[in-house]
Amino acid sequence: MTRPSTPTAAWQPGMPGSDNLPSGPAGRPAAPSGDGHGPQAGQPTVTIGSYPDYPSAQRVVDYLADNRFPVERTSIVGTNLTLVETVMGRMTNGRAAMIGAGTGAWFGLFIGLLFGIFTAGNWVAVILVGLVIGAIWGAVFGAVAHAMTGGQRDFTSASSLRAGQYAVTVDAGLADQARQLLGRMHLTPTGATAR
Repeated sequence: MTRPSTPTAAWQPGMPGSDNLPSGPAGRPAAPSGDGHGPQAGQPTVTIGSYPDYPSAQRVVDYLADNRFPVERTSIVGTNLTLVETVMGRMTNGRAAMIGAGTGAWFGLFIGLLFGIFTAGNWVAVILVGLVIGAIWGAVFGAVAHAMTGGQRDFTSASSLRAGQYAVTVDAGLADQARQLLGRMHLTPTGATAR
């Protein structure tokens, strides 16, 4: 006869039936740690300032470090994140082949160096042959890979994350000390620090 489980009952070591559980890949099962409400939170933190750009927030943490503040208890938190994809240019089969040739040349150079180390004869020739073969195969693979996309992405781009605001936070117990130090820090209208 099995006992119906209730939502409040949780498995504990030593409960009836716990010895029937098979061991998992890491050994015998154990009760989960914590209170069951997710990962344990660290020290409570307090925001001591918000800044429009990262260099300003970095300057504040640098100022705290210069004044012997325990900066290992601070964080810079970016909020209002935005993904920005900057289009670099048009991608053609020729450009894809050139990029592939460059990548292949580096790989061929690496392989050529490995073989060149163990060559008793002309090791420079082995390195050059590896570089040339790598560039040729890289160009072929680059052009074929781009042609197989069927024109779905005919441009190159670079992606970056940008925050709308940067907050400097410290452990709650050190907030007063950090605020006193920042009270002595003067930011000019351009954001430069005057010491």
